[in-house]
Amino acid sequence: MNKYEGLIIVKPDLSEEDRKNLFLQIDEAVTKHHGVISQGGLWAEKKKLFFPIKKYLEGVYYLLNFSVDPLAIKDIRHAYTLNENILRVLITKVE
Repeated sequence: MNKYEGLIIVKPDLSEEDRKNLFLQIDEAVTKHHGVISQGGLWAEKKKLFFPIKKYLEGVYYLLNFSVDPLAIKDIRHAYTLNENILRVLITKVE
């Protein structure tokens, strides 16, 4: 299992309850593939984007540190791209 860091930008206009549910879905995508989450939480609240993403000028940043099998990264990334409330995903390997 390798260590990864995921930075997920979500829509800024979600209600507090919808945002909590979305963060649970983000965590579940990792645990579903037998991953272990070491840390996860809100990184920035409504931060201005450098350029518009899907017509949004702001985004809420969620930072996730986890360990998972490298073959599962493709499936996790695919699960995130299917969610319409997620604007952008960046997953990087941590040494």
